[in-house]
Amino acid sequence: MSDLEVTNKDGIATLTMNRPEARNALSMEMRKQLSEALHEVEIDESVRCVVLKGAGEHFMAGGDVKGMGESIKKSPNEIKKEFILRIHDLHPIMFAMRRMPKPIIASCRGAAAGAGVSIALACDLVIASDDAFFTLAYCKIGTSPDGSSSFHLPRAVGIKKAMEIALLGDRFDAQTAKDIGMINFVVPADSLEDETNTLATRLANGPTHVYGNTKALFYRSLESEFEAQLQAEAEYFSDCAARQDFKEGVTAFIEKRSPRFTGA
Repeated sequence: MSDLEVTNKDGIATLTMNRPEARNALSMEMRKQLSEALHEVEIDESVRCVVLKGAGEHFMAGGDVKGMGESIKKSPNEIKKEFILRIHDLHPIMFAMRRMPKPIIASCRGAAAGAGVSIALACDLVIASDDAFFTLAYCKIGTSPDGSSSFHLPRAVGIKKAMEIALLGDRFDAQTAKDIGMINFVVPADSLEDETNTLATRLANGPTHVYGNTKALFYRSLESEFEAQLQAEAEYFSDCAARQDFKEGVTAFIEKRSPRFTGA
């Protein structure tokens, strides 16, 4: 059985982390498969939206801590070498998510802990069931965060709240996560799949190239100077304006009808 299941239907690629017996803990094999799948859907023109979820009752309960048991028996230098390579193995996933020219939705139920929080934060939108819960939890096993959470969390919730979440490692519910700006939507547990599909379908039917440019603009704004950002806005807008979806959007507005975007 694969650690990651991938389906593609109606423009929506669904990537399901598939280790339910371990609450979808991020194994080395899952990392490899997730990285490969993200690269594949990035260049697949039939994909216009990506959904990332966990099999069973949980999103992801962090890294494979049980699998670290043998590693900690090694010498300090060996441990350091092994774990710096492990962490770097995560980076292609984070780069691929940031670079993805299509919206990525995290659909969370149950536990999102440690690396599960990191990966959810790296998605563009997060929808969660009302029984989902979140904990950064790295401090609980005696280490600092990874998986780009030290980048995304302070930008989502502010530095003081990020410090609280990281230093205390407390667990909090989905509504709290929404209230502090970590996630976008909270829905009843029994309707999470339907609500996720509704959101994904809406995005899959939208102007895909526009979404890619919008993602690129917003993410570069986190580190850009004002003048450089305005120049980028002009370049991305003009790029969109030369495409079919812009013609359709303007025409639909003039004709007072809903646009029929193709992603082109």
